Amino acid sequence: MKRKLETSELIFKILSYTFLTVFSLACLYPFVYAVSSSISGAHAVDYNEVILFPKDIQFDAFASIFNNNQFWNAYTNTLFLTVYGTIWAIGVSILGGYALSKKRLLFRSGFNFFLVFTMWFSAGIVPQYLNYLQTQKVFAAVGITDVKWLIVIAMGMAAMNIILLRNAFEGVSSEIEEAAIVDGATEFQVLTKVYIPMSQSTIATVALFFGISRWNGYFWARQMIAASGSPNEQPLQVFIRLLLEDYTNLDTLAGWRAPYSPNSAIYALIIVAIIPILVIYPFIQKYFAKGVNMGGVKE
Repeated sequence: MKRKLETSELIFKILSYTFLTVFSLACLYPFVYAVSSSISGAHAVDYNEVILFPKDIQFDAFASIFNNNQFWNAYTNTLFLTVYGTIWAIGVSILGGYALSKKRLLFRSGFNFFLVFTMWFSAGIVPQYLNYLQTQKVFAAVGITDVKWLIVIAMGMAAMNIILLRNAFEGVSSEIEEAAIVDGATEFQVLTKVYIPMSQSTIATVALFFGISRWNGYFWARQMIAASGSPNEQPLQVFIRLLLEDYTNLDTLAGWRAPYSPNSAIYALIIVAIIPILVIYPFIQKYFAKGVNMGGVKE
């Protein structure tokens, strides 16, 4: 039999649902507005007539983007950085988290201290920039001239993500590991056959963190890739920023003759840029809460 809610509980429930509804609508509105502005006519966008729904619907802004070869180059570069950057970061983080979860690791306490210390206190931009330059020299010495690999490999691992994986691995029962070793499993097999399958939720969550950070990466990509002078090497976020600077230039605005507003082109770029995240996120969301709880709580 369902228990009747007390007055205080009912009020709290109503207020909670009301707050969550308002908060959800506030988060959804910018996306809806961006979509409406991207397909609205130039006059409606320039004179702020678009509030929620589009006016004078047209798709010329999207057509101009899809017909831009530099856009597809930037999109391909971002996919490259995201896929390979996430694989590299999650691989290194799994190895680091697994090693730090072992009490038999020599100087384990010191490594954990430095990991937590760097999570709270960053070295800063200048040391990181010098690290990029030195890594670039090493790559050049071995024949790697593609600057994108510099961003993939030299971009630092997030200490928080390694800690999440370490805590998740520490939560795996030691009896299971001992049983695997008795059956003849090597250290690598214990990691791949025991720890990784039993920590899939945390690994998926960490992979989502890394993937989003690589997809949205802008600052170091612009400093290192855009500085190389090749427009074909720049990722999507740098391309959007450069196009934004061009579309807000007074000379460009003065000579604008397209049927869509420059703002519509910018909004169209934003929509296209976030589509992959919107597609992937629902498939990983089911692991998110479980992964954070498993990795964030140490038993």
